[in-house]
Amino acid sequence: KLNKTIILQKSVRLFAPVTPKQQTSPHSHSLPSVKTCIDAVCTLNTLQTNANALDQVRRERGHPEIQLQAMRGFLQRAGLKVEELDHLNIIHVTGTKGKGSTCAFTEQILRNYGFRTGFYSSPHLVQVRERIRINGRPIGKDLFTKYFWQVYNRLEETKDSHGGSMPAYFRFLTILAFHAFLQEKVDVAVIEVGIGGAYDCTNIIRRPWVCGISSLGIDHTSILGDTIEKIAWQKGGIFKPGVPAFTVKQQVGPMTVLQQRAEEIGCPLSVCPELGQYQSSGVEPLKLGLAGLHQHSNASLALQLTHSWLQRRCSTGVSEPAVPSAVAFGGLCAAPAFEPTPRMLKGLADTKWLGRNQTLTHGSITYFLDGAHTTRSMQACVNWFSDAATQREAKATGSVVRVLLFNATGERDCAAMLKLLVHCNFALLHFVSSLTDQQNFNVSVENMLTRCLDNQQSWRVLNGQEEKPEAELLIGGGLPLVAEQRCATLVFPCILSALRWITQGRDPVLCDPSKQLIPVKASVSAKAVPLREVANIHVLITGSLHLVGGALKHLEPALAS
Repeated sequence: KLNKTIILQKSVRLFAPVTPKQQTSPHSHSLPSVKTCIDAVCTLNTLQTNANALDQVRRERGHPEIQLQAMRGFLQRAGLKVEELDHLNIIHVTGTKGKGSTCAFTEQILRNYGFRTGFYSSPHLVQVRERIRINGRPIGKDLFTKYFWQVYNRLEETKDSHGGSMPAYFRFLTILAFHAFLQEKVDVAVIEVGIGGAYDCTNIIRRPWVCGISSLGIDHTSILGDTIEKIAWQKGGIFKPGVPAFTVKQQVGPMTVLQQRAEEIGCPLSVCPELGQYQSSGVEPLKLGLAGLHQHSNASLALQLTHSWLQRRCSTGVSEPAVPSAVAFGGLCAAPAFEPTPRMLKGLADTKWLGRNQTLTHGSITYFLDGAHTTRSMQACVNWFSDAATQREAKATGSVVRVLLFNATGERDCAAMLKLLVHCNFALLHFVSSLTDQQNFNVSVENMLTRCLDNQQSWRVLNGQEEKPEAELLIGGGLPLVAEQRCATLVFPCILSALRWITQGRDPVLCDPSKQLIPVKASVSAKAVPLREVANIHVLITGSLHLVGGALKHLEPALAS
């Protein structure tokens, strides 16, 4: 095995210590009288107890009402009532792969109709304000600060009378989103489930207008179950009596479970048609703003969700659907393939969703970013990257080298994802921790770097390479932050250090002199010869939305403001 002890000295710290201001307790009297957005984010991060929250979910798995009851209690303490959420005309969406993209399509279409939209999603890429959007834009700093302290102070004031309890990070943000949407008087709120469905804190919604389930797969098994059927049962928990629901085509097992859940709950469930079925003869194929064939099912689901919502809100300019008489799957009705309106078509074409099949070109360097973090989503990423990179390479002037920047978090099966990437013809591989200022504060630096080394070893095994007993340190001064082996793989301590190494000074966006990094040993500069001599560099950044978000923060600095 790799001698990880030389890499993971617990005395090593990659960043400067937290400033005294940030160390101050949010409950102390030393907080500034005028609280800023930064103060709000620092206080929010004190609620970031993901590990504890997940343990609580596991304990309450057989008693979902306990968790939902706690959420209702927090909502009430924040000054809100569950009944008020009915006024948000909610579209509730879950799934394993594509639920965020489906929500993005849905929100864009309804905004094209002139409705004031609210959109709650997770995780964020660069700033937490991205999770709460008004009319397609992240909530502004002033509004975020205002609504944050309104909610936080109400919860803080009632903490002592409720055993000192405060909602964890995601629960708090969900309450904050509901509060913001009600205050901003949105016409529709598109709500993306966090994890699962039945036990998710968004499932306190009583009367959504329509529900959707995107493609299902294996993820979050410690919470949702270790089979796709168990996961389907969890996802079907968002169904509500009499509320129309739509899903894309699924495997036989999970589709059967969804059908059973719908029947038990009394929810009319329909299966979306293929995207190509929406087109009449002679009409050009629908254009999507999001790349990748896997986005077709997400777009079809979004069309059904918006059509159903619009039918209830107002029938003007919306075609009447045909009666779904055909059987689509195992007795389920097939949703009609209606003719999309011009506003729907424009919405699909205009949709943008950062970090999903996204391409950035900075001179001779092209970045391909996708937050794939399951085997199914990674297969879709590989298909997209292979096609997109090949097309660009065919038009490129000069030689091209492919580079992978990878990180995965949580309980993901990294080896399975890496196996799918083996045949993408990468010349260099870089494994990096997701360390940046939006990191999960519950995960230690040591654990992050250990995970990187494990991923590096998995890649070597998949490629049939010999194991080297010890790792060579690439950083001088006794700071063991980067390890190298004989194969073309490197492990970096943070995202910016990896990006700078890959680009070798070619990307001026990354050459901010104020951001200083620990220098890499000069003796290993030969490893970068292919990067310095090649005409073009294609970089695939994938494995985690946290990694993609951290990369975007450096590659697109405007996103941070």
